[in-house]
Amino acid sequence: MALVMGVDSSTQSCKVVIVDTATGAVVREGRASHPDGTSVDPEAWWRALQQAIADAGGLGDVAAWAIGGQQHGMVALDADGRVVRDALLWNDTRSAGAAADLVAEFGADELARRTGLVPVASFTITKLRWLRDAEPEHAARVAAVALPHDWLTWRLRGFGPQHPVLDELVTDRSDASGTGYWNPDTGAYDRELLVAALGHDALLPRVLAAGEGVTDADGRAVGAGAGDNAGAALGVGAGLGDVVVSIGTSGTVFAVSAERTTDPTGIVAGFASADGHFLPLVCTLNASRVLDAIRGLLGVDHAELSRLALAAEPGAGGVQLVPYFEGERTPNLPDATASLTGLTLASTTRENLARAAVEGMLSGLAAGLDAVRALGVPLERALLIGGGAQSEAVRAVAPQVLGIPVEVPAPAEYVALGAARQAAALV
Repeated sequence: MALVMGVDSSTQSCKVVIVDTATGAVVREGRASHPDGTSVDPEAWWRALQQAIADAGGLGDVAAWAIGGQQHGMVALDADGRVVRDALLWNDTRSAGAAADLVAEFGADELARRTGLVPVASFTITKLRWLRDAEPEHAARVAAVALPHDWLTWRLRGFGPQHPVLDELVTDRSDASGTGYWNPDTGAYDRELLVAALGHDALLPRVLAAGEGVTDADGRAVGAGAGDNAGAALGVGAGLGDVVVSIGTSGTVFAVSAERTTDPTGIVAGFASADGHFLPLVCTLNASRVLDAIRGLLGVDHAELSRLALAAEPGAGGVQLVPYFEGERTPNLPDATASLTGLTLASTTRENLARAAVEGMLSGLAAGLDAVRALGVPLERALLIGGGAQSEAVRAVAPQVLGIPVEVPAPAEYVALGAARQAAALV
């Protein structure tokens, strides 16, 4: 029996799973919280990783490991391997103006062609441009730029301020594809875009191929890791023809594709997958919070919301909820609000309102499927994951709204399990 460790270092917390490679069973787990905020000292992630590993029984009997984590975060390092400033996370929107500047300079079509992305505030390239413009003294010190999972892998391998070998920074295709300065066609960084963002060149992590690994200070095999969505796709076993629909606070729709996709509108991000394919992805802002809002309005728990929704007929008697409570990213309507239509004296029932909430939320995600499908990606099966997938009504209504067969895997730490799969492949 060989044991491997998979890690999910997410925005909120660090989760560790120790997996038996012979059976695939999780034999130990650990967890530690991350601080709130959109600008975080990476040392907090390092402390949480150490705590979660200890909580999972340590690395003493582990043969290999890999780390998955939140995408896009900017970890800027100086020549001595020290963090220059707190990391800006994917959800830090201060770089929205920088994103607009980059699109104005290069054009959306050109950026999509070169990187698969049209910059928005989430992506690393925009955070580097913000750093150049807002904190030029910090930008001038930057010798290397890493992503959160790159930096944690580097630290756990034995590097850091006490042993600052920047050349040992590594990443994977999936996370590199979310930077805005990596070319999915060539597999190389686009140095012109990096310099346009940061103001000068810098060392970037070596991009490991799918199945490639390195070692840590103790000789253990170390997998490339992955961005969180790519890690989840790997962990849930998604393959060509599959689309993963993740229903959390926000929603994500990502498909495994044999071909690279390019969308100049920016609706579909042309990410790479962790298995050597591609992972076109759509993000929506309104997902499980739609159910929370209507549940609160009706004064019921989630089980009762499901019961009410399933007691109504499909179509909710004509009641329709457009669920843009937080504006929306797909479609790009940041100032939109939610609306409820089709109300008559006959249709205004608790059951129809509950059904409209479920159908409205799923329709928002279905728009993501349509956007991916419009790029020529075949979608044959949906895998429903995330907290919202535990709703009985969501599981029942999803096939009708999404229009393809739906499977609901058992709840699990799929990002960490995806990282564990990478590690297991090296044993």
